[in-house]
Amino acid sequence: MSVLIVPGLGGSGPDHWQSLWEGEIAGAARVELGAWDDPEPQLWEPVIERAVVAARPGAVLVAHSLGCVLVARCAKPQWTVKAALLVAPADADRPDMPDPVRRFAPMPRQALPFRSMVVASRDDPYIDLPRAQEFAGFWGSAFRDVGSLGHINSDSGLGSWPEGRGFLLQLLEGR
Repeated sequence: MSVLIVPGLGGSGPDHWQSLWEGEIAGAARVELGAWDDPEPQLWEPVIERAVVAARPGAVLVAHSLGCVLVARCAKPQWTVKAALLVAPADADRPDMPDPVRRFAPMPRQALPFRSMVVASRDDPYIDLPRAQEFAGFWGSAFRDVGSLGHINSDSGLGSWPEGRGFLLQLLEGR
């Protein structure tokens, strides 16, 4: 199985669960989007497209924050993606978001052409829980509320986040 790690703004540092999964999951690789601190959609979109096309059929996307928005913006029916785990999507429509996030507005509202799951926290500073649920509905995604874990990143102190690995397994098993 090919797992494509799709970080968001900042690129998920060494203590982020995405970086840890990259080293722990066989076949996992980070999508090197570049310009981690100052992304532009017109630069990131072709990179994710090339990464998905180059991946083996049945690839699984594991996205965080702005990476979730990127996946939702770019998803195409011809992608041979098995599923996408979308953790803590950032709400690019919010006026209080940093400019690099706002560049990805408007938030996509079309259904994804593959199985997906949105995982969100009740105290995420980048998206309100009802808004995360709304996007899960638009995208046709299962939804998981993890309680109060902030932005579900390294600041949340999750380590390699075993609960998240469980969500990935549920997604792959179609639960």
